[in-house]
Amino acid sequence: MSDALWGGRFTKTTDEMVNDFQASISFDRRLYREDIAGSIAHAAMLAKTGIITGEDRDAIVSGLRDILGQIDRGEFDFSVTLEDIHLNIEKRLTDAIGAAGGRLHTARSRNDQVALDTHMYLRREIVGLMELIRDLQQALLETADRHKEVIMPGYTHLQRAQPVLFSHHLMAYFFMLGRDFERLEGAYRRADIMPLGAGALAGTTFPIDREYVAGSLNFDRIYANSMDAVSDRDYALEFLSAAAIVMVHLSRLSEEICLWATKEFSFIELDDAHCTGSSIMPQKKNPDVSELVRGKTGRVTGHLMALLTVVKGLPLAYNKDLQEDKEGLFDTIDTLKFSLTVYAALIRGMKVREDVMKRAVTEDFSNATDLADYLARKGLPFRQAHAVAGAAVARAIERGVYLADFTLEELKELSPLFAEDIYEAISPETCVRLRNSLGGTGYDSVKRQLADGVKLLSEEAAAISRLSLRQIDPATLDLNGQPEPDQTE
Repeated sequence: MSDALWGGRFTKTTDEMVNDFQASISFDRRLYREDIAGSIAHAAMLAKTGIITGEDRDAIVSGLRDILGQIDRGEFDFSVTLEDIHLNIEKRLTDAIGAAGGRLHTARSRNDQVALDTHMYLRREIVGLMELIRDLQQALLETADRHKEVIMPGYTHLQRAQPVLFSHHLMAYFFMLGRDFERLEGAYRRADIMPLGAGALAGTTFPIDREYVAGSLNFDRIYANSMDAVSDRDYALEFLSAAAIVMVHLSRLSEEICLWATKEFSFIELDDAHCTGSSIMPQKKNPDVSELVRGKTGRVTGHLMALLTVVKGLPLAYNKDLQEDKEGLFDTIDTLKFSLTVYAALIRGMKVREDVMKRAVTEDFSNATDLADYLARKGLPFRQAHAVAGAAVARAIERGVYLADFTLEELKELSPLFAEDIYEAISPETCVRLRNSLGGTGYDSVKRQLADGVKLLSEEAAAISRLSLRQIDPATLDLNGQPEPDQTE
């Protein structure tokens, strides 16, 4: 007979190769705090409903907290033979306290147990990621405010388009990250549903109290269907989707950082702490952090596609395929933590070369739209004004000058509507100042964006605080203080 905890019906032991292939302890050990917290709440519920005695509950809770300390201190030897974090902890508990440990698994399955652990783990990690997103937003806001009147070229198709404020450009990423924060809040809500009590797929014959467990573990809702509870990975898919979008935003920022740090742009200089050199070219200063983040975006989007592919063909309810949810999920969390943390430091450490940006917008044709707008305000239909501005650009390129270099007489050859005030109208400062439509790059508009950013950071801090208060520590888990049933009845 197999000596595995589930081996009663087996006459042979599992092949060692199969043990290694199916074991998840190498990566799911990081769920140990959630696994212990869930087991403590489960044991308390079993005692409350009279399924086990209060004495057994106390032994189980004490034993689990001892195991928690052992793992925290690095004194726990995990066994591949025991497959996963659940069986490793259960075996150690039973060895320590005897028969009471064997009663812990009453009225539950590893199917709903692992689902519970993953829900709780993701809740905890989402809150941490929300904090990191907010910190990066803070870094962007601080940098934007410090350089709020610096003008730079804005681009479309990576071609000079119109002058914009550097602060306006940074605030675009600030608000992108704000939506990322909201998406993670939504992912938290979908993770905040308790599956424990679903059993393997059909529920249990024991008189359990799922509401009690949900309250003990601070879950907002309970799965209404046991088959859904053990097979659902929507919450993980939603998180991976939100994480992939965060990484795409960071990748776009990375591309711009890499461009801005080149000699050709020279808009910024990255701190030495966030760059490396070349083993052969002594002059090199490479933007490795930005390149790595840009590259790691591929692995995060890959994890999303991988789990979508795993889930798409699975019949209800639990299938071993679902074990594949964790490695990609864990790696995504680790990658996102690194990327957000290092980017906040990079933004705070970079030097903004205001003089280069200013020179750039005086040596291009990004004021051509404003020349056309000038004529339109003088009464010329915009399409005709556009044609005049285009002709002016063509003539300037032919002569090797810029629009501001034309004399008034030369401009009047293109349109008699030009007057002396054209030079003020096409200065970079005016081009920016007049774009004060809501959300525009004008000085007043960007001031409103910065003020909105401060308000949003305050709202995000409140959301993080609210969710942080709901996190569970297995070492101090409150069992709701509900009285035990009378064991003499």
